[in-house]
Amino acid sequence: MKIYIQPFVRYMEEEKGLSHSTLEAYHRDVQQFAEFAETCGLEQPDNVQRSHLVLYMGHLKEQGKAAATMSRSVASIRSFFHFLIREGIAGHDPSVLLELPKAAKKKPSVLTQAEIDRLLSAPDLTAPQGVRDKAMLELLYATGIRVSELIALNVRDVRTDLRFVHCGGEAGKERVVPISREAAHWAQAYIEEQRPSLLCSVQDEEAQAVQEALFLNVSGQRLSRQGFWKIIKKYGQEAGISEDIMPRALRHSFAVHMLEGGADLRSVQEMLGHADLSTTQVYAQTARRSMKEVYEKHHPHGSNRTSHESKEHR
Repeated sequence: MKIYIQPFVRYMEEEKGLSHSTLEAYHRDVQQFAEFAETCGLEQPDNVQRSHLVLYMGHLKEQGKAAATMSRSVASIRSFFHFLIREGIAGHDPSVLLELPKAAKKKPSVLTQAEIDRLLSAPDLTAPQGVRDKAMLELLYATGIRVSELIALNVRDVRTDLRFVHCGGEAGKERVVPISREAAHWAQAYIEEQRPSLLCSVQDEEAQAVQEALFLNVSGQRLSRQGFWKIIKKYGQEAGISEDIMPRALRHSFAVHMLEGGADLRSVQEMLGHADLSTTQVYAQTARRSMKEVYEKHHPHGSNRTSHESKEHR
C-alpha cells in the first residue's frame, strides 16, 4: 500500500493546491496507517475493511493521541481512499461509515496587551537577527497571518509604502491584508538594513534560490517553520509569558483584539483568510468573554466590585 502514498501526495499538491505543512500531515497520517496495515497483513487497499480502521483508531487512542489528531488521521485516510478509487486502484472506501472522534473545542490562546507589548519588545535590535525577529513579530500581530504564510512571504509581497502585505494563503487563496505603521517601519528597516547581511552569507550558486525570500535564517536560507518556533519560544520566555507560547498565539491575539476594538466579524474573517464565518466566530465568543471580564473587574457595579463592597459592609 505504501507505493501509492507518493502519487497520492503529488495529487493533493497538484489538484488541491495544499500548503507544504498540510501535505506533510497527509503523508505522515497515511504512512502511519500503511505501516499499521502491514502489521495486520493488509497488503492491498481492497483488503482494508471498516473493522480495520476501527482497530486502528483504537491503536491511536492507546498511544494517547488526542481526538483532534485522530479525526485528522481519519480525514487523511478518507482522502487517500478517494484517490485510490479515482485512480481505479481500490473498489471501495472502508472509511465511509466511520465516525470521527469528537474533539473538545479549545479556547484560543490569547495574549494580553501587556504580554504582546513585552513580546514585541524582546528582540535585540542591535543584531540583524533581532531586527528580523522584530519585523516578523510585528507583521504577525499586525495582520493575523499564519506562520506558514509568514515564512512563505517574498520581498515583493510586502508593500511598506502602501502598508499592505500580499498573502498566498491556503489552497492558493490569495488575499491582501493591511499592516500597521509600526509593522511597515520594521519590515522596511529589516529589508533595507539587515536582510542584505543575512543574504551575503549565501554562496553564489545558492543566491538565486533565496533572492526573493523575505525572512532568512543565519545561513541565508528561507526561515523554516521550526526555526520560527524556536524564535517565538525564546522571546516568550524572555517576555515572562507564563503559558507555553504557541506560534499561532499572535494570530489568535490579533483576531480577538480586533474584535474587542470594534472591528466587524466579516472584515476579520477576510483578513484571517477563513473560508467559513463560523471559524471566525470562535474569536468573537472569546472577545465577548474578555470584555465581560473587563466590565466585571472595572465597572463600579460589576460583580467583582459588588462582591468586594458587600464584604466591607458586613
